[in-house]
Amino acid sequence: MTATEYQPRADWENLHRFNPLARWTWGEEYKIIRKIDLKIMVFACVMFMALELDRANIKQANTDDFLEDLGLTTNDYNTGNAVFKLSFLCAELPSQLVSKWIGPDRWIPAQMCLWSIVAASQFWLSGRSSFLACRSLLGILQGGFIPDIILYLSYFYKHHELTIRLSFFWMAMSFADIIAGFLAVGLLQLRGVEGLAGWRWLFLIEGLFTFLVGLSAFGLMPASLCHTANWFRGKKGWFTAREEEIMVNRVIREDPSKSGMHNRQPVTPRLMWQSLKDFDLWPLYILGLVFQIPMIPPEQYLQITLKNLGFDTVQANLLSIPYTAIHIVLMLALAYSAEVFGQLTWHALAGQIWAIPFLIYLNVVDISHVGRWVLWGVITVLIGYPNAHPIQVAWNSRNSNAVRSRTVSAACYNMFVQAGGVIASYIYQQNSKTVTSAAPDYTMGNRALLGIACGNVVIYVLVKLYYVSRNKSRDRKWDAMTDQQKTEYLATTTDEGNKRLDFRFAH
Repeated sequence: MTATEYQPRADWENLHRFNPLARWTWGEEYKIIRKIDLKIMVFACVMFMALELDRANIKQANTDDFLEDLGLTTNDYNTGNAVFKLSFLCAELPSQLVSKWIGPDRWIPAQMCLWSIVAASQFWLSGRSSFLACRSLLGILQGGFIPDIILYLSYFYKHHELTIRLSFFWMAMSFADIIAGFLAVGLLQLRGVEGLAGWRWLFLIEGLFTFLVGLSAFGLMPASLCHTANWFRGKKGWFTAREEEIMVNRVIREDPSKSGMHNRQPVTPRLMWQSLKDFDLWPLYILGLVFQIPMIPPEQYLQITLKNLGFDTVQANLLSIPYTAIHIVLMLALAYSAEVFGQLTWHALAGQIWAIPFLIYLNVVDISHVGRWVLWGVITVLIGYPNAHPIQVAWNSRNSNAVRSRTVSAACYNMFVQAGGVIASYIYQQNSKTVTSAAPDYTMGNRALLGIACGNVVIYVLVKLYYVSRNKSRDRKWDAMTDQQKTEYLATTTDEGNKRLDFRFAH
């Protein structure tokens, strides 16, 4: 490899810091990584917490007679979840393309302010139509945030660093769920103020809070590694010239494709089509579709189930916190272990293996005769599973191996995840014996969840075999070439991203 072959494009925003002769110590790099974590990653986590607060507080609202107040059934609740996820899904790719065109540092703050206005406006919900309209608008405006921020973070971190950071990223989402539980205990006590339900105040106050986070994002998100100076962050910026040189060159040396597009360059229809037809990423899209389905319905219905089991509003919200704490610890441990051992597939599979025994229990026992604390314990441990989402998001980014492909693949992967959520929203149906609420015995739904979890085990194994086979095929072609042919290939190839013969898929 030579500096000429990996020279960034002439309009790359960090070109002035590219230096193939740059050298630095591990100590310097470690110190800079900590600084990036503090300046970039922490606020990214805060923004994700804001998203989670506004999209998931409907679960806390359910403990305050939200459905009854609006005259809704749990099937309406299913439809609302499906509409939200479908809207979220449809907005993923357009949002990602806008973000790549104008820059995530501009688009993400705008998204946050817009969705916060919609979230707060749920204060005025009046029935089924307004409920579904708000869920759709919220999904449209929040869709794209996750792939947008992942692409943004990929500019700052190496591949293995991104996996660990994304585990913290999703850990922030879980922290938001914990905070939401405690906030709900207090805010729902406002029921009766001005003659209004507590859930209305919950939506309004939390929406206003996340709007302030969105406004802060306009000042706290730099455009790139070397453009951190502005009126809000200071005239000198966050990093010295030496630190910028180290940041730029350490990332480019690991993945030269990161300088293949500048940060305000749109993805053209031709480039988008190239990315969409990249069949080597579709195994990961399929995993995104199915891997969370066995755990989504029990998690979405936890508060409703707790209320049906006889717990009051405060108890139902507090009892939804322990599973989140378990989830945080297991997800973080899983991500660290995956990078330490270099085995992404087997670690990602752990969540399915974890869920199967608890799903078997829910299928073989008569839930109506099980104590409410036992049932709460089983569901809590089930949905506290080790989530492979951070691993798979980083895995998808790593196997894209190009900014253009990474831009589209991040959105596609998350679209499949949201599609899985739409499917999951219809697995638990309202018990025909009740009028306005579903009983906690979802017999047919739990059978479906168990079957899907078992099927997912097979899918993970097939994905592993696929990538092993692809790498072996390339090994045979690469090893058959002489050193001169390899050098000539590197200098003249038109292959890009994960289509290069010297690229190997992570698995």
